Amino acid sequence: MPIFAVHYTYTEATVPGRDRHRPQHRAWLAGQAEAGVVLTTGPYTDGSGALLLFRADDAEALEKLLAQDPFAQNGVIDAVRFAEWQPVFGAFAD
Repeated sequence: MPIFAVHYTYTEATVPGRDRHRPQHRAWLAGQAEAGVVLTTGPYTDGSGALLLFRADDAEALEKLLAQDPFAQNGVIDAVRFAEWQPVFGAFAD
C-alpha cells in the first residue's frame, strides 16, 4: 500500500483551536496508528505545522481519511499538502 507524506500548515491564529481539539486529534491519530494506517506523526518544532506519514490506497482515499481528523473538522489546519512517498532506506522501506 502506498505511503503518503502529509504536511499540515498552522498559523498563530489557530493556536487556541488546536489547543482545544488536540486531545481528540491525537486520539484519532492513535486509532489510525493502531489500525496500521498512520506510520508516524509529529509537529514541527517551530510550530509551523506537522508531518504525518499515512498508508492509503490512493490520493482520494487519503483525502477522505484526512477529512475525519478532528483538526480538519474544526478548521484549525491552515493548509494541507500531501504527496505519495517512496522510502528507499530505513524503517519505512520495503
